[in-house]
Amino acid sequence: MHMGRVTVRRAVERVSPSGRRRRIDALAAEEPMELRVNGKALAVTMRTPGHDVELAHGFLLSEGVIGSSEDISIARFCEGTGPDGMNTYNVLDVALAEGVPPPDTGVERNFYTTSSCGVCGKGALDAVKLKTRHSPALDEVRVTPEALTGFPDALRERQKVFESTGGLHAAGLFVDGELLVVREDVGRHNAVDKVLGWAVLQNLVPLRGAVLMVSGRASFELVQKAAMAGIPVLAAVSAPSSLAVELAEEQGMTLIGFLRGDSMNVYTGGERVVETA
Repeated sequence: MHMGRVTVRRAVERVSPSGRRRRIDALAAEEPMELRVNGKALAVTMRTPGHDVELAHGFLLSEGVIGSSEDISIARFCEGTGPDGMNTYNVLDVALAEGVPPPDTGVERNFYTTSSCGVCGKGALDAVKLKTRHSPALDEVRVTPEALTGFPDALRERQKVFESTGGLHAAGLFVDGELLVVREDVGRHNAVDKVLGWAVLQNLVPLRGAVLMVSGRASFELVQKAAMAGIPVLAAVSAPSSLAVELAEEQGMTLIGFLRGDSMNVYTGGERVVETA
């Protein structure tokens, strides 16, 4: 798996009351990745290089193209060279298994996604409310406030690149209080796709009993991605959007925001948050 180029070192001029000095700073890398399905371009996303095969699996799961790893026969990097003549590993082609219908690329869906917003190019909201194959509504998992309040620290402890750059979002998957996987990316939706792709490749989807923890805000799109993977609980350290709350309610998910210190806001699905799990 190609894992280089996660950080880039640049000279920076530090300005403070005590003067100006030059130093070397580590920046989170951001490069475009073109995702092709059966040789045909489907999406371009700005992402932090690394875990790209997971990113592709998670993206295709959250777009309703695949339901499990068996729906993909092979994922491989295409030839693509940078100025130095080396393969950039920025074009990934996924071949769907026999009988799996290719994605519907209607006029309404323009799949250029930036690192800050994955839904931006998509036309009608209805096109985004994809029907999940793994509804979280009937998941009876229970989680205690004490367990939840420990998740942000557990996530931060595993954020390697953030420590050196301060510039990445993280997503982590907890089951029975245990942190199974953490992925970081300049785009919060990419970090989530990488986590979901990991789960697809581990044959863990639907993610019954799981809590998806994200740094930053909870957007409509993150709720949608969690729902597509059958995740019953989404927790964020910051605020959710109004649409995120609406969709979580519609999907029967528990949505938690402002999870900091020993408190949190439970926006939907409060029955899953109980004193004794």
